[in-house]
Amino acid sequence: MPYIETGLYMIDRQTVERIKDAANIVEVVSEFVALKKAGANYKGLCPFHNEKTPSFFVSPARGTCHCFGCGKGGTPVNFVMEHEQMTYPEALRWLANKYHIEIKERELTDEEKEEQGKRESMFIVNEWACKYFEDLLHNHADGVAIGLRYFRSRGFRDDVIKKFRLGYDLLDRQALGLEALRQGYKEEFLLSTGICFKTDHGELIDRYAGRVVFPWIGVSGKVVGFTARVLDSRTKGVNQKYVNSPASDVYQKDRELYGIWQAKKAIVKEDHVFLVEGQADVISMYQSGIENVVANSGTALSYHQIHMLHRFTSNITLVYDNDEAGLHAALRGTDMLLSEGMNLKVVLMPDGLDPDEYARNHTADEIKQYVERNAVDFIRFKSDLLLKGETDPAKRTAAIGSIIESVSHVQNQILRDSYIHDCAIRTGTKEYSLISQMNILIRNRRSKKVLEPEQVGAEPSSVTAAAEIPPITSADPLGQAAKVESLLTQIVVRHGERVIYENVEDEEGNVRDFTVAQYIHYSLDRDNLAFQEPVYNDILREAVAMSDDANFVAETYFVHHDDIRMSKVAIAMTADSYHLPNVKKEQAVGEEDRKVREENDLRDLRAQTNHLLLDFRMDYVEHHLKDLQTQISQAGTDATLLAELLAEYQDMQNMRNKLAKQLGSNIVL
Repeated sequence: MPYIETGLYMIDRQTVERIKDAANIVEVVSEFVALKKAGANYKGLCPFHNEKTPSFFVSPARGTCHCFGCGKGGTPVNFVMEHEQMTYPEALRWLANKYHIEIKERELTDEEKEEQGKRESMFIVNEWACKYFEDLLHNHADGVAIGLRYFRSRGFRDDVIKKFRLGYDLLDRQALGLEALRQGYKEEFLLSTGICFKTDHGELIDRYAGRVVFPWIGVSGKVVGFTARVLDSRTKGVNQKYVNSPASDVYQKDRELYGIWQAKKAIVKEDHVFLVEGQADVISMYQSGIENVVANSGTALSYHQIHMLHRFTSNITLVYDNDEAGLHAALRGTDMLLSEGMNLKVVLMPDGLDPDEYARNHTADEIKQYVERNAVDFIRFKSDLLLKGETDPAKRTAAIGSIIESVSHVQNQILRDSYIHDCAIRTGTKEYSLISQMNILIRNRRSKKVLEPEQVGAEPSSVTAAAEIPPITSADPLGQAAKVESLLTQIVVRHGERVIYENVEDEEGNVRDFTVAQYIHYSLDRDNLAFQEPVYNDILREAVAMSDDANFVAETYFVHHDDIRMSKVAIAMTADSYHLPNVKKEQAVGEEDRKVREENDLRDLRAQTNHLLLDFRMDYVEHHLKDLQTQISQAGTDATLLAELLAEYQDMQNMRNKLAKQLGSNIVL
């Protein structure tokens, strides 16, 4: 895209490239890390995790940094984004300011300006309202006597009240609207943000009148909405204890997490996040010293919220009340967390207390100790919750089914196997039955997502032994080798743009070439196979999409990619140069020798790619064979099931032998 959107203007691509060109990785990192020269590179203690021996390397030649301990790093832009928890445009502005680069922006078109102007105007009005509520809380007689007194009665310190920008709204339901209009803010945006609404008589009414106000601050630091609470003395007979901002262009409750702005740096530092139910829980835990805490405010977790958290950590602990409502809340949205690869634990508060009450009476160390002692792996938590004391066969069967449904979402194959084994012991159910049920669930989900692959027609004999292997359709892959898919992705990053096969005729009779990326994608897609690691799939898809660009160089493209995930992976996969000794350049050779060398390199690359693709399939087959062996050993006297399993096992054996022949191995039956 030619421009980077920032507010009412867009930074032109040329300015973005100027910023990237000017940003010296050593200078940028040195702002935060003490570096020492180490050959052609620099090294220092990693700023992203605690370490005593430096494993954080900076390469001036490549313009990147990389930690060999935790894997974090990137380009100057990526580093600033990661370290300062900035958005991409924010990091660009930070670097532009450092290098005194004037940011040239294109003003949006009238249509763009109108659309973006509405959003920005809503943010501006929200920010004004937030300051208005804050000012009333601290400086108005009613705000101090009613609102501030209430917050202090909850045990909130004044510094924490200011940190979370808490406020108070007057009882006069027309005061805010009149003041906003007096200061020049348009009625249109008071209504679109939901701060005000109109009566049937056309009166502009304040939605939050007479309540204390909790502003919702998004991950970028902008006020997106509000939650207002009626005070304790007035809750009797009140229909709505809490009033929230209605959905708008800037606020969708399922896309926001309360406290994320205050917590994000602590989440990264601790590589862990606590998820609680309400705003008071967040504030009390933050005040006690647990700063890596956010709330979803009683709603079921959404993919948007999970993806937001996954930007900062893969480790999450749910903290809920030890009552029926808390137990129910602990089960909502958890399968989505597991499917996104999050490491999930649950801890329940003691003695009927909620996190707010417990945090007010305990120190951070005491809270951490309690969590460490009582946090339970989610699958085990769910098993204990649903099966404890349950003797009714129908309800017990339903509970086991629910547990297996959750297990099926776990991404780590070894962990998934461990859960199945544990569940079989706890329930007295045959392990093969649980595995079969889990595989059905996985297969059904996968069939809903996977589209029929687009097949390429006739292929020349030179195209791949891997492609000649019959498609694998008998079962869903239970696991794919992380090492093999990492190596395949590494080939894409390093050589994705190189043509590996020429003059291939497609189904329409068109002659085309296959790049490394296109060929790997085709080879996997024809068998409905994919990488287990999502970012690897993203890299492969984007490399395929870029393959028709004559200027595309995969390594440069991905190392300096705007997506920090791809950039980090690419840097890690090309980071061996950090530790390689300097090698003397080879003397110039003749044109003929150069051509021979290029041909040899291409042949080696083709062979390596095909071998890894075969390894990938072999890994799938071997995983499935192990699974079938387990099921066969547990089939007992069920003759029909045993026959089906043995037939499938023979098919997989035959497949393995074909693969082994291609790989040059000998299988002894």
